[in-house]
Amino acid sequence: PTLRRLSHYLLAHYQKGSRPVRDWRTTTNVAIDLMVYAILSVDEKNQVLTTYIWYRQHWTDEFLKWDPARFDNLTQISLPVESIWVPDILINEFVDVGKSPHVPYVYVSHHGEVQNLKPIQVMTACSLDIYSFPFDVQNCSLTFTSWLHHIRDINLSLWRQPELVKFDRSVFMNQGEWELLYVLSRFQEFSVKSSDSYAEMKFYVVIRRRPLFYTVSLLLPSIFLMVMDIVGFYLPPHSGERVSFKITLLLGYSVFLIIVSDTLPATAVGTPLIGIYFVVCMALLVISLTETILIVRLVHKQDLQPHVPEWVKHLLLERATILLCVRDRKKFSQSRTQSLDISRQVENNDSTAKLTPYVCEDPRECGAVQGTRSTLAFDGRTEGLAALQEVLRETTAIRQLLEKREEFRDVAREWLQVGYVLDVLLFRMYLAAVLAYSITLGTLWSVWRDA
Repeated sequence: PTLRRLSHYLLAHYQKGSRPVRDWRTTTNVAIDLMVYAILSVDEKNQVLTTYIWYRQHWTDEFLKWDPARFDNLTQISLPVESIWVPDILINEFVDVGKSPHVPYVYVSHHGEVQNLKPIQVMTACSLDIYSFPFDVQNCSLTFTSWLHHIRDINLSLWRQPELVKFDRSVFMNQGEWELLYVLSRFQEFSVKSSDSYAEMKFYVVIRRRPLFYTVSLLLPSIFLMVMDIVGFYLPPHSGERVSFKITLLLGYSVFLIIVSDTLPATAVGTPLIGIYFVVCMALLVISLTETILIVRLVHKQDLQPHVPEWVKHLLLERATILLCVRDRKKFSQSRTQSLDISRQVENNDSTAKLTPYVCEDPRECGAVQGTRSTLAFDGRTEGLAALQEVLRETTAIRQLLEKREEFRDVAREWLQVGYVLDVLLFRMYLAAVLAYSITLGTLWSVWRDA
């Protein structure tokens, strides 16, 4: 048969141990091509990228030529790859032997052109930058070079045009976590300590992570918890429910971080921005709880506190209320002024009742009263004086108790007003910090995603 005769003709005296050129000064030019089939895994901790590529080599073997007219016009034949010379082209970034299928044949044309097409599972070292996770873009290189032969023996070139290689996604499986953006190619010469130069063909595989899964599972729950923390400020500060609510949120966020800790990529050279985002959110929750404890302590147990200092009244009850546009600013001052006016009016009425004597209008009534006074003056003077002093002491004690209670109420009202104004001030500062932080992160992630 023709195939058997041609195979015997080509391999009968073939020596695969030497470079297939008749003149040793002739350079063997190997054209290579690469197509990315799938991104299998990205190991951020070990800085390893696993890809599956379709790799093609093309070179000219001067000892594998024939005349097609002698072999029934046969122009192409497949030969065993173990029977002919194959260039020793490797990938410099290899870190492990891939599970690549073995292709035992190569195609040879009658001009001596050899085509070696094979799929390769590549496990290569790659410097992965996870700072912008989950909106990160990775750029990993695959460097093809001859391990032994310098550029005078084996030179490398690109099989197709760089523009065709760059945007070729015809065989890429676009259903995983990563999507292929483009593949850049560049030729360069490499030498070590002024030795002979080696030809290198670099392929830069640029991939981008799909962030939808991480946005739903990581960012949205954190955002919901932070929104609930902001809503918790609308609970009354003088009730203890706000403290328990904030503590529950803090514990829930701690459990959330424990759950998602395995999802975040971990490296020894850096921390992703989303990890910093979680830490800052935890810090904001702690600050919110601290502010709540301060306000609750301020508006509770005012009986044990002194009067509000004048500088605090000036800063919080006058300046801060105008700055914050607090509507209830006049209500507290009016109620306090009315209570003081009522107490002063009661004091004036009591003093007037003590100093004003009884005046009778009828002369006969005055005479009867004077007679009665002269009769009972001596007998009831002692008992009446003692009873009057007792009534006076009781009345004085009751009045002092009421005055003390009113003073406590005034102090409590003042501290409650200070607590409300301070709560509004701290809440707006907290809200401004959260908004600024959210806008900054959103801008950074939007820039990275559109880059």
